[in-house]
Amino acid sequence: MKPLVTINNLTVAFGNHKIIKSLSCKIMQGDFFIICGDNGVGKTTLIKTLLGSLHPQKGKIILPPKREIGYVPQFRNLDQEYPLSIREFVGLNYQTAIIPWVTSKEKIAQNKIIEKTDLVKLQNQPLGLASGGEKQRAYLAQAMINHPPLLILDEATSSLDNFMKYELLNLVANFQKDGVTVIFVTHDLPLAKQYGNRFLYMSSSNYMIDSINKLPK
Repeated sequence: MKPLVTINNLTVAFGNHKIIKSLSCKIMQGDFFIICGDNGVGKTTLIKTLLGSLHPQKGKIILPPKREIGYVPQFRNLDQEYPLSIREFVGLNYQTAIIPWVTSKEKIAQNKIIEKTDLVKLQNQPLGLASGGEKQRAYLAQAMINHPPLLILDEATSSLDNFMKYELLNLVANFQKDGVTVIFVTHDLPLAKQYGNRFLYMSSSNYMIDSINKLPK
């Protein structure tokens, strides 16, 4: 397998405070790659740097362009009055969003991703009235509608109950089986061990990168 993401000697700092210090790792094509560790060790900083919203003090990152990265954030409790249906929300991520209508090709893509994320029966429901798990599945569908090769989930299961966590990650695992590379940030080590194959464990003093069966307890 070839690396899809290469991080070489990455340092990210806020002023004189280095959040990430000389991190190097490779995430291979097809990985279900876990990023874990204690609070405050730089997990969110790393994700923001991968997404381009933060810039490193030094080092280099090689990864797909931003338009080829799907992103599912932490749970966001949208207002009940949020105006879009689940179907409309999923369609927001079309690359041709500047066109004020949905093309026939986009309708087909929309139908396929809604089916693949088990949202068919819910697609016309207002997103603001959906449950937490349904909202996260809608974010997943939106992230994957353009078939990006890389999917990043940033604590995307942290506010879900156990059933909804597994429901979401089973869908993510299906994308991974189809060749999508997954980066999953989580504190839930049992969940990480069940779905991941490799991990980066971040601490204040060092980094550990290995196969998932060597993940610290």
